[in-house]
Amino acid sequence: MDKELILNETVFKAVRSSGAGGQHVNKVASKVVLTFDVINSNGLSESEKRRLLKNLAPQLTNEGVLQLAAQESRSQFRNKALVTERLFAILTKNLIRPKVRRATKPTRGSKIKNAKNKARQSEKKNLRQKPGLE
Repeated sequence: MDKELILNETVFKAVRSSGAGGQHVNKVASKVVLTFDVINSNGLSESEKRRLLKNLAPQLTNEGVLQLAAQESRSQFRNKALVTERLFAILTKNLIRPKVRRATKPTRGSKIKNAKNKARQSEKKNLRQKPGLE
């Protein structure tokens, strides 16, 4: 993943933010919407693209474009920084390869421990029974 290339490929758009703010909110475009085309990106390898398309499927558009927005701050500059951080956090989180689980056999010690626990449980149950008439 080449961060510089990805940053060059992202498109930022400033729009009016929603919510409270009085007259100021009506004349300032402080909300930042980031769009990143995963399929046509040169900053990602083919395997990384496949992994992202699989992991981010619900968040992507039909064309394979990821859209993120930030409107937490009143500053357009700060919102741009926030949405950029969020993009790289999402990309790095979804590019991690999951560990392959290898099946293992129980150890000799665990087998002995399980057998002892089973014998102890069996003895406990036998002691609860009524004594025989013998």
